[in-house]
Amino acid sequence: MRIDVLSIFPGMFAGPLDDSVVGRARSEGILDVRLHDLRAYASDRHRLTDDYPFGGGSGMVMKPEPFFAALAALAEQWASRPRIILLSPQGARLDQGGVVQLSRLEGMCLLCGRYEGVDERVREGLVDEELSIGDYVLTGGELAAMVLIDAVARLLPGTLGGPGSTVEESFNENLLEYPQYTRPRSFAGRPVPEVLLSGDHAAIRTWRRKQSLLRTARRRPDLLMRAELSREDRMLLKELLREGALAEAAGLVKWVLAGDQGAMVSL
Repeated sequence: MRIDVLSIFPGMFAGPLDDSVVGRARSEGILDVRLHDLRAYASDRHRLTDDYPFGGGSGMVMKPEPFFAALAALAEQWASRPRIILLSPQGARLDQGGVVQLSRLEGMCLLCGRYEGVDERVREGLVDEELSIGDYVLTGGELAAMVLIDAVARLLPGTLGGPGSTVEESFNENLLEYPQYTRPRSFAGRPVPEVLLSGDHAAIRTWRRKQSLLRTARRRPDLLMRAELSREDRMLLKELLREGALAEAAGLVKWVLAGDQGAMVSL
């Protein structure tokens, strides 16, 4: 996959994109990230990429000309037009489902805004999609672009090794991942759950699924409301309710189960 990034601070990407999983994906040719300094496409001798907003107000607004000039120049390199994405707090919130969809693209071009935002004509004339990584404001779109690149890169075939590497992870199926343990078997008086040492793969799978449902109900009930629950999932949630493990989320879990069954859950 090729990802082009337009930014007035391309140097910010050096560390995060050169190390770890993303760095390895780039070195192995799985991911091709190309950084472009937006200032190089400014037409004035001072290479200005921002100006005061019409109508007054504080702060500066990023000018449209450099964005249009940059994309016109890049269009000569592209075999086909990639998805043009503006990183913006006004965009749709990026989630794992969206990351999966993006990972299937042949290419993307990420526009990193700054200051009070970008001229609206950039949105109207260039952008296919606006994305946000959360309901908070950053100093610019660069950090959001790095998050998006990292999330997409790890889903590209070959990045993490085997095809099962990303299957059992948080947010797959709208459920959080189950607890993980490694050596030592006991640490600071906290032992590893016996089921994980039993060698009983069926029991381990059931325990992990039950823990995934429990953790999601407690920490992210909004995800549980969107999850597609199997018959086994519903049985495990009922067990958790009977065990009293879902005291704080009991009402929501009963509501979720009722939505699957058409009536309130009877315990």
